[in-house]
Amino acid sequence: MLSQSTINNVRLGADFVKLGRAIVECRCFNVFIAQKYPKTGRASATNSLENGIICSQHNVKKPQTQNGGENLSENIETMPSKEIAGVARGWIIPIGGAEEKENSPQILQRFVRLCGGDNADIVIIPTASRMADTGSRYERIFGDLGAGRVTAIDFDTRRDCEEPSRIERLKQASGIFMTGGNQLRLSTILGGTSIAKTMRLQNAAGVHIAGTSAGAAFISEHMIAFGEEGSSPIAGQVRLAPGLGLTNRFIIDQHFRQRDRLGRLLTALAFNPFAVGIGLDEDTAAFINHENTLEVEGSGSITVVDAAGIEFSSMDTAEEGQPLCMLGMALHILTAGATYNLSSRKALPGKLSRQPLRVASA
Repeated sequence: MLSQSTINNVRLGADFVKLGRAIVECRCFNVFIAQKYPKTGRASATNSLENGIICSQHNVKKPQTQNGGENLSENIETMPSKEIAGVARGWIIPIGGAEEKENSPQILQRFVRLCGGDNADIVIIPTASRMADTGSRYERIFGDLGAGRVTAIDFDTRRDCEEPSRIERLKQASGIFMTGGNQLRLSTILGGTSIAKTMRLQNAAGVHIAGTSAGAAFISEHMIAFGEEGSSPIAGQVRLAPGLGLTNRFIIDQHFRQRDRLGRLLTALAFNPFAVGIGLDEDTAAFINHENTLEVEGSGSITVVDAAGIEFSSMDTAEEGQPLCMLGMALHILTAGATYNLSSRKALPGKLSRQPLRVASA
């Protein structure tokens, strides 16, 4: 049991390594980063604790006060939200960034159709972007694509995320779209707030949630905050932070081929092979349904890295800056029409499957 004074010491910058081991002896992303790289990992791990993030893989619970109440944020929903009996969870749609918006906007068109077409009610969250016109630009784009109602709601402060009128507007939406920018703006402003909780609950109730670039990175429980480019995994190459938590089944990296990000995705998976790595090229999206089947849409490809069968990793012994040895992983390259099931971890050609040849009779 952690006292309030202990929590306060963490917030003041006390050594997180001992606290991380006191919370749980596991290799979940944030605790492991704090233990291995206390200087660079402290911010991510402390943010995870302060936001009351739960490691759903290891069933880690938030610390309790002596009177049974929560030390940290109250009313924070477990990630991901529990599915509602008889209700299909909404689609989860991470996009690799730079999606086509005018000439052939097939990704955004499909999102509008899913949300109801003419009856679609879409809320845009441009918080990740520092450009003042990002929200209004997407309002125009989705309006031109036929959405019935489109509203951009920016959240500049955490106080904004507790405003009843904004929460109510979010509850009316049939689709929620997060723009690109800096994913740390999303995690530090939305993380642990009523807006984040509402988004998880709405998705569990059938509302579709998409994010492009930074918005895509923020979707899952574990988020790549930043890292170095390159094709080889290197210890300390990537920094992780808590994400929105719609799912814990995958970790996203975006602008994948264009920015040479295979190495940092592999490094992220080396911390914990439980998640599936999904590398999204630009103008490419993963449409993930309630059965956890991923369908590829767009002009690029999706790189899927399945580390569940890993036979050896040197992550536990490598010093920061050293290359990692990782053996026994599976890698798939998917293009439009192909599918991947996140539960069975099976890739299929889907619509790309060749039809059997018909042999003409003599």
